[in-house]
Amino acid sequence: MNDTAIQADELGVRLGGQQILTGIDLSVGRGEVLALLGANGSGKSTLVRALLGIVPISSGTVQLLGSPLGPAAPWERIGYVPQRLPGGAGVPASALEVVTAGLLHGHRLRPPRDARTRALAALAEVGLADKARRPVHELSGGQQQRVLIARALVRRPELLVLDEPTSGIDIPTQQTFVDAVQRLHDGGATVVVILHELGPFAPLIERAVVLRHGRIVHDGAPPHARDEHAEVDHDHTHAHPGPTPPPTGPTISVEVNL
Repeated sequence: MNDTAIQADELGVRLGGQQILTGIDLSVGRGEVLALLGANGSGKSTLVRALLGIVPISSGTVQLLGSPLGPAAPWERIGYVPQRLPGGAGVPASALEVVTAGLLHGHRLRPPRDARTRALAALAEVGLADKARRPVHELSGGQQQRVLIARALVRRPELLVLDEPTSGIDIPTQQTFVDAVQRLHDGGATVVVILHELGPFAPLIERAVVLRHGRIVHDGAPPHARDEHAEVDHDHTHAHPGPTPPPTGPTISVEVNL
């Protein structure tokens, strides 16, 4: 078995005529927990989206769980949590339906027999068991984020990628979520998480990669929170980008197609 969960070599991304990422070399071993840090505009979200095929790469190569990026990648073994549900998700699906959809992928067009049980358990892990039948569009932004987290957790992925997963979530719920990720990691999963500050994730983080202007400027031990915020280009105004575009891999879509 390949011991690398993510392998990116000389990865470059050019969008709208601008070079966003340049010469990214990144290797993430199976079972690692990696934090991606950096100021707004440093390229963190673009990097994870490029690694997952959500945005096109202009140069370099990517492998996920030993397979080249593309249709042959094992999407059913990969979980992705974007920053938010896209606007106009269409169908007024319930939280339970959205989480159940996380069990579908290109090779499985119908949920398994135990889908409801698994989806309810995933919602319970993020403290939303009592909201299972509520339409997602009626939930608060923080609750919608927790639904997306449950949607990724329900398949017990081998590789879990999270883009600022605790944004807009209260502190007690953040810890509940971190505990769920810890259990997943204890089972052998690889975790890559974008963070503005380590916060409740600090005990989990083994390694940090810091981006600046689309390049890796640090790869090693996580910085102390004070040092992280002391960077001259750290932006304390944590704005969010627009809705996530649909990915090319069938299993990391955040659209609700039920």
